[in-house]
Amino acid sequence: MYDLRTKRWAANLRRRNITVAAASVVTVAVMVALSFAAVPLYRLFCQVTGFAGTTQVAASAPGAVGAKIITVRFDANVAPNLAWQFVAPKPVEVRLGEERLVAFKATNIGNEPLLGTATFNVTPLQIGKYFNKIECFCFTEQLLLPGESKEFPVSFFVDPSISEDDEGKDVTAITLSYTFFNKGRPALEAYLRAHKSAVSAFDAVGAAGR
Repeated sequence: MYDLRTKRWAANLRRRNITVAAASVVTVAVMVALSFAAVPLYRLFCQVTGFAGTTQVAASAPGAVGAKIITVRFDANVAPNLAWQFVAPKPVEVRLGEERLVAFKATNIGNEPLLGTATFNVTPLQIGKYFNKIECFCFTEQLLLPGESKEFPVSFFVDPSISEDDEGKDVTAITLSYTFFNKGRPALEAYLRAHKSAVSAFDAVGAAGR
């Protein structure tokens, strides 16, 4: 009788351990899935609300409305592992709703092709929901060959509804800031495989230098 009770107890203990282990695995899997989902959800939240200076995307500008003018300044930065020079355009003055086109300039000062991607925000941070981009180099990754220079255009406007916001109606200047980061070797190789013309251009540059 004692042996039978012992075997039953051991079997119940094993079942409980298996249940706990399975529950732990499921919990970890759910947490990992949520962590991956959190990034796009956070980005979506920032895009909708303008949180942390996140700008908006628009198909077109409504056209200049009213007489208020806002000065837009520009800031250009490069991460330490990206051998680029990145230069911002001069400040511009825009009326609310007016579309404006400016161009940043970047040069690869390294000895190999580099693939960059840009992050951005505007200050004051609460104005992000009123700053709309129509076209921007930051929408896609950018390749620069050794010694190559490119202009990176940005088309934008400031939403006229900023004048109805207690936090925005007194704003007279906005700074649009970009920071370029190196996407790394695996991303570069994948990009070059997908863009044969870029590979040909790089080979041509290399042949000319030999």
